[in-house]
Amino acid sequence: MTQELTDSLPTLPRLEYAQTHSIPRAYGSYEELAEDPDVDVAYVGVIPPYHLPAALLFIRAGKNVLCEKPLGMNATEVEMMVQAAREKKVFLMEALWTRFFPASEKMCSLLRERTVGEPLMLCAEIGLPPSTPWGMQKALGGGALLSLGIYCVQLACVVFDREKPNSIVASGVLSETGVDKVASVILNYSGQRQAVFMYTRMAKMPNRASITGTKGIIEVNPFYSPLRLVVNGQKEDFPLPTAPQKLHYPTSAALSYEAQHVRQCILQGLKESPIVSHVDSELVHSILDEIRRQLGVTYPQDHA
Repeated sequence: MTQELTDSLPTLPRLEYAQTHSIPRAYGSYEELAEDPDVDVAYVGVIPPYHLPAALLFIRAGKNVLCEKPLGMNATEVEMMVQAAREKKVFLMEALWTRFFPASEKMCSLLRERTVGEPLMLCAEIGLPPSTPWGMQKALGGGALLSLGIYCVQLACVVFDREKPNSIVASGVLSETGVDKVASVILNYSGQRQAVFMYTRMAKMPNRASITGTKGIIEVNPFYSPLRLVVNGQKEDFPLPTAPQKLHYPTSAALSYEAQHVRQCILQGLKESPIVSHVDSELVHSILDEIRRQLGVTYPQDHA
């Protein structure tokens, strides 16, 4: 099984890129990278179907791993990674960068302090056209849920304190490739609380969220990379960190928050993040699986 997973990894591009951009150290294969004793942590940023084999390669080589979301193509893959990380006693975290923005940290503090009372309702919407050729290709892990809807699901898990929904209702439209391109979802929680969200790959949406509590409202915008909170009408902005050079995506400078968190966890000897724990990822992916089941979206990995 291990060899099959390793063999499924794509070949790395030629090393001319490193030479062109004066990168001092580059590798001809993922195996070379995994075998380098100077590497403390590997960031897995390949397309989703390769998250499992890449993460397992590094984990089994004794490397700490930060893996881009979605951590796995389904909850079973997530469980496999978590089990492997625990067996090898290495750090593993799903790269849900939203959780590490200062605005997100402030939002979590407000929720803990019950500034707006007991959360009753979460409303969120996110929509962006595909930004990559594989964005809607089933074989490449495309679809709106795994790329965008996951932001809504993870936010619901934060707002309702990692509680598992009592029920899930999902309705959407599939593309000609068999993946979801738009859907609306209701997560029903105990105490008559709900998370209601819409996501799409068909057009750009306002990309905002609101958390309604018994004593007020927290508005987050844009909620997947939050730069502003409005709490009961009072605005607070959270500027991006200064980037050393021009970035393709301006908000990419905020990836430094996530990277610093991983560094601190590793320095402290932690094997999972207290902010995005293994339990968090397992819960998120169990919800994603049920939404996909109702929408009728399946991937080859579901039958592996």
